[in-house]
Amino acid sequence: MNKELWVKADAPDDREARKELVTSALESGVGTAIVRPEDADFATLGNIELVFNDELGPENDCVYVELKTPADQDRALALAGKCRTVILGTSDWTIIPLENMIARFRDTGTRILACASGVEDAMTYLTTLEKGVDGIVIDVPDGNSIRKFADLRMSSSDVELKVLRVTDVRSIEMGDRVCVDTVSVMSPGEGMLIGSTASCLFLIQSESEDNGYVNARPFRVNAGAVHAYAYGPDGRTTYLSELKSGERIVLVDKDGRTRLSSVGRCKIERRPMLIIEAADGEDSYSTIVQNAETVRLVGPDGSIPVTGIKAGDEVYARLESGGRHFGMKIDETIREI
Repeated sequence: MNKELWVKADAPDDREARKELVTSALESGVGTAIVRPEDADFATLGNIELVFNDELGPENDCVYVELKTPADQDRALALAGKCRTVILGTSDWTIIPLENMIARFRDTGTRILACASGVEDAMTYLTTLEKGVDGIVIDVPDGNSIRKFADLRMSSSDVELKVLRVTDVRSIEMGDRVCVDTVSVMSPGEGMLIGSTASCLFLIQSESEDNGYVNARPFRVNAGAVHAYAYGPDGRTTYLSELKSGERIVLVDKDGRTRLSSVGRCKIERRPMLIIEAADGEDSYSTIVQNAETVRLVGPDGSIPVTGIKAGDEVYARLESGGRHFGMKIDETIREI
């Protein structure tokens, strides 16, 4: 979900208040600000694109439409495919259903941005009809309110998966493993990227396949031991032991396509464990998972239960160089064994 984030910084009459909005937008990672023409010098505050409010008209490539009546909706719908960006402003989406807008503008080449004064509303706009709007224009009275929107910058880009060859599978002592129940239903071949080192995260499939012992639970990934890393938004990693309800997580399929979900709950339970080692040429990597039929790695030939995986089998993983500091990638020499 790579969405745009703007801020509406032209409303306050006080220039210093408008400047505070732009400054807070910069600190929150917002890329664009709507400003008054006399505030053009705000461009010197940092790397932010300025859009002047006197240029938001049908004669330009960016149009602002205040939605108050069905006639306003018709005017907005008529802009689909005729300009680059349409900004929708309204205080009541029950009058003008957002679904109408998203459905009409889809695949027309015109982006739609929705004004939002609250984070929950913004999340709703970004996910309506699954695709959601193309971005949010933050419309709040002060800079502190803008900072609450910072998490909306979280995104997930598709990842490159490599094929590793399994070299060893063996039982180890009992350990604490983490089941991650998400708020999304996953398909076979889709799950989470998990690994004992940040340099190699294995694709662990969700429990989306029946195995004859328990019903499928396609919202769940039996991810691995508490020490393991999980791949998250913006490419950050999180220890499985630290995941909490409501946190966002990245789901990945066998083709490397990603989408964001949220953690519903995590269950940490003591279970028998397996260590799985795999190699990419001379480089060897590992992950530790529960010794259970429901845990499956994904490879070119489909998913493989860890209870049946053996040396020579091929599995997918994401590889990277460098290290991690508080989950963020950094360029330094580091070796994890």
